[in-house]
Amino acid sequence: MKVQFLLLASVLNCSAVWAADEAKTDPVTEDGVVKIVWQNPKDFRDIKSSGEIQSRYEKRLFDTLTTNINKEAAKVLKPNQKLEMTVTDVDLAGDMRPTFGATADDLRVVKDLYPPRMSFSYQVLENDKVIIAGDEKLADMGFMSGIQSVNEKPFMYETKMLSDWLKKTVAPKL
Repeated sequence: MKVQFLLLASVLNCSAVWAADEAKTDPVTEDGVVKIVWQNPKDFRDIKSSGEIQSRYEKRLFDTLTTNINKEAAKVLKPNQKLEMTVTDVDLAGDMRPTFGATADDLRVVKDLYPPRMSFSYQVLENDKVIIAGDEKLADMGFMSGIQSVNEKPFMYETKMLSDWLKKTVAPKL
């Protein structure tokens, strides 16, 4: 019994050392003219998954938002321009609520009380020279008001918030 315990203890100790040795890097996503560094996602206010492995959910979130903002940026930016962002906080629309055993996973409840929010710095580069730079703290308080199309695309509120920012803030400066 003691031998098994010692063996298990040594394996767990080695695993802890290996995990500590892994250097966590900030995820980076790129698509077309957009490059986004997601700085310390573990510190983001709310990017919780409701039924998916958290690391896969984060990857899907980051890839989806990068792809969606690239679609808008490609319309706004000139061919030799690029948008680079460093995201420091994300709070997805809605709030996670426990189901207390009714289902296996928590549920995201989307109400106008829980708007999408995002903080980031950005720069627009033209031929590798910065032409526009700034810091933003976005919140779409009216994300559920107005005419809404029946749209079940993932992260649609966050995508709309970023698209509106791009059109209203970046496009006029170009």
